[in-house]
Order: sequence, then structure tokens, then C-alpha cells
Amino acid sequence: MNGAQALIESLKREGTDHIFGYAGATICPAADALKDAPEIGYTLVRTEQNAGHMASGYARVSRKVGVCMVTSGPGATNLITGIATAYMDSIPMVAITGQVPSHLLGRDIFQEVDITGAVAPFSKHSYLVKDPDQIPRIVREAFHIASTGRPGPVLIDIPIDVQEQTLKAFHWPEKVEIRGYKPSVRGNDLQIKRVAEAIAKSRQPIICAGGGVWSADAQKELLELAEGAQIPVVKTMMGISLMPTDHPLNMGMIGAHGNHCANKALAKSDLLIMVGTRAADRAIVQPDEIQRRMATIHIDVDPAEIGKNMQAAVPLVGDVKVILRQILDLGFQAPDCTQWRAQLADYRKAELSRQFPSRPGSVFPGTVMRRLGARLDDDAVVCADVGQNQIFTCKYLPQKHGRLLTSGGLGTMGYALPAGVGAKVAQPDKQTVVVCGDGSFQMAMNELAAVKHTGMDLKILLFQNHTLGLVHQIQSRAPYHGPFGVDLDGSPNFETIAAAYAIPCVMVSEEGDLDASLDRFLGTEGPCLMICQVHPDVSTTD
Repeated sequence: MNGAQALIESLKREGTDHIFGYAGATICPAADALKDAPEIGYTLVRTEQNAGHMASGYARVSRKVGVCMVTSGPGATNLITGIATAYMDSIPMVAITGQVPSHLLGRDIFQEVDITGAVAPFSKHSYLVKDPDQIPRIVREAFHIASTGRPGPVLIDIPIDVQEQTLKAFHWPEKVEIRGYKPSVRGNDLQIKRVAEAIAKSRQPIICAGGGVWSADAQKELLELAEGAQIPVVKTMMGISLMPTDHPLNMGMIGAHGNHCANKALAKSDLLIMVGTRAADRAIVQPDEIQRRMATIHIDVDPAEIGKNMQAAVPLVGDVKVILRQILDLGFQAPDCTQWRAQLADYRKAELSRQFPSRPGSVFPGTVMRRLGARLDDDAVVCADVGQNQIFTCKYLPQKHGRLLTSGGLGTMGYALPAGVGAKVAQPDKQTVVVCGDGSFQMAMNELAAVKHTGMDLKILLFQNHTLGLVHQIQSRAPYHGPFGVDLDGSPNFETIAAAYAIPCVMVSEEGDLDASLDRFLGTEGPCLMICQVHPDVSTTD
């Protein structure tokens, strides 16, 4: 058994059933070994960045570690954005890169790059493999690191000669013991009691839930706590689909681009319980003011996040699922916040029933989202890109019991389409819809090849406003002097692009045609592109 075969055997033992990648000279031994492992599927991406995004989408819906594999040099550097995107959103991923022969490292030969050094600031760990006998241990450790504590990407860089060398013996470690790596799991019992006391004393509490709840698989415990204490819940962008929109305790998304009701709840609360969120600037615009006005409880698996953006009166480090269960098992006196909930319910009712503006010759994205959501399956997966389309989706798409995937931390344009491919690979029977703008779509539309290759039943909703909408919106206000460098002149005819990939297309430019167009879009067998004409001056504040 050579190093490449040891790598594939190790991936099989970790339960890997799919790899997203792009082959090249220095990863050819691994690709050759993969050819003899039919139990592991393979998707050829059209640019390496999207291998990372596909692995991300796969990981988020499958609850497994996503795996991507590319070659050295530009293949590895192209993957960097995919790795950084996964790091910022805490997605478990193992990225495998080929490397030039080990005896030539440091000589700047063809397609050599120090990829382990390059990704150090935004990966949990990285390995440069020097001995083929170490491959089983390294793969075992990489999967463990990627999937435990705060999840994230781990890089394995393997020189081609190490892939070709013969192992003395294949030894698979049954246990993983890594010195210095012991993620906290259980919360401190004294702090748990303080949480229960704070909840009992509050009169206007809220829970702010983030993507860490998904990472910990703690949706059930979150709902049990909220319902048991009758505490309203707001979400960050990464936690938006944790509760159905119509749940009486769901107050929407907080932040600069959030819902009015959610931000009102945050402003008027007397106890903020942050669960699995870093309280970053997009979610909490003035952390110092929030900290001054109310008591805060912060529950997170990563101790580095506690106090990074806002000091907590009661910090709790550990697995979110375990800590929430500790709070529930301890028991607590539910606060009397009937008046508080009634006040927020009035805000929420007004928000959910608001009438959207309309203009002839275009559709308003909020209207599209509301009508799309009403038609989606209960467990549908929606992948939103970055820009205005992301904000409209997060604010106005009715959530049921599915997933909303987006790039919330790094804000990577071009994320949605490859993430949708990865999600569909992981769960082919689940309805999956991609939402993007004409700017972000052009960053990833080459991945329509992956959709066409398998006839994937992936639906792509494209808002076409002929501009980079969110930047256009920002530049249209002081201190700027009008939009510049954002007009998407020269863009292709997207209907023709879809036809080139043999993908049907639905066009809609009038809201009177929207219902019939959505029915045709979702009812089309196999993939379909729906292009919605949006006025370039539409704002997320409309």
C-alpha cells in the first residue's frame, strides 16, 4: 500500500462517501487510488474555490465532515477562499492538497506554494505529510479536530513522492489523543445555577441564537428552553432557520440588516442569553451599549469568543447542546414576561403582514421570497448568496423546518450555487433552492456543469438588477457621491447560458406573473433557472 492508497483507505474509515475536487499533477496518485474506491463519490468542480463551498454545503446538511481535494500551487491557492469561508462559519472540513516532491520544497519549483503557511490564520490546523506511515494518524486527527470543539477546516498537504512511497504498515489509531487539544464540553455547574437565577429574575429576556446551535445539533434543546421559559428568540443570520417563522416566540433576525421586531426586542430586553454566536458587528451593532444596559449570558464552545466582542456577566464555555441540557435538567422558574411577549407579538404581526412596494416591469425580492417560501417543502434547503439577495432571503423567506445556508462570516459571493450542489449531493431527495444575484451568479455559474452532469434537481433563483445591488445601495448614500464600478455591463444573456447547459429557464418581470412562474419553476423536472427582473434602485430598507 502506498501513501495515496493509505489516504483513501483512511477516508473510507472516517465514513467519507463523497469528495469535491479538481485534479492536477501533484494529486494524481491520490486520484488514481480514488478510482479504485467506488464507494466514495466524486464531483469535478470547475474552479477549486468551489470545491470548498461544495464541501461546506455537504457538511452543513449531512452533519458529516466535508472533504475537498485539489492539486498544488494555484489549485491550493484557489481553495483558500473556500477554506476561509468554512473557518468563519465554523464548518467541519478536511481539505487535501497535493504538493511538489518533498526534497524540492523551498526551491520555488513549478506549482510550489507554502499552503500550510498561507492558511494558518484561518484554519484550525494543518499538516505537511513527510512520512507515508503517518497518513492514517494524520487523517484520523484531522477529522477529529475538524468536527470537535468549534468545528472548522483542517488542511492536509501531501507531497507527490509521499503519496507514491510504500508504507511499512497501515496502522489505524482507534483513539485520538492530541496534546493540548481538549475542547470543553460540560458547562461549569455554578455558572449553570447563575443562568437559572438570572432567567427567574428577568422580565424582558430574549435568547439570541446563532450558527453554533446548528454546529452542536442543539435545535431541540434550544426550542425546549425557549418554550419552557416562554422566552422570545432572535437569531443571527447563521441561526435564521432554527425556528419556523410562524412560531410565536420567533422574533426574527437581529442586526444592521435585521428585522425591526428583533432589533426592538434586543433594544428593550433586560437579559440577553447568547447561544452559539460570536456577537459580531453585523448582528450587534453597538455591543458596548447592550452590555451597559442589560445583563448578558454567553454560551459558546470556543473560549476565545467569550468577551471578544462583548463582556458577559455569566460566561459559559462548552458544548451548546450539553450546556442547554444542563440548564433544562437543573430546572428554573419561568419568568413572568407575558406583557413583554404581547408587546413583541404586536411588532412581529405588523412586520409579517407589511405590504411590499411594487413597480411595473420588475418584481420586489421580498414579494418573491414570501411567495416562494409558501410553496417550499417543509424541510427544504435554501442556499442564499451574498449581497441584497442574502438580506432579502434572510428577512423575508418564511422558514419552516428546513435549512438556510449562507456565508455569514466571510460574506463570500459565489457561495450559494456550489453550496447548493454540495447540499444536494448530501441529501438528493431534499428540495434544494439556490438564491443569488446576477453579480454572485457570475462568480460561480461555471458550476452549472456539475448540475448538468448529474441532472441534479437543483432550482436556481436569480435576481437580475444589472448592478452589484448592495454596493450600489451603499454608494447611493452619504458620504459617497453615487454608484461607481458596480454596473454589470457586458453580462451574458443568462437564459442563453442556461440553455448552453441544457437547463430550462423561467423569466418573470411582472408580479402578476409571479405565482404561475414560481409554480412552473418548482414543478420543472430536474434543474431550472428562474430569472426575476429587479429594479436597480431597490434597497433592502424598502
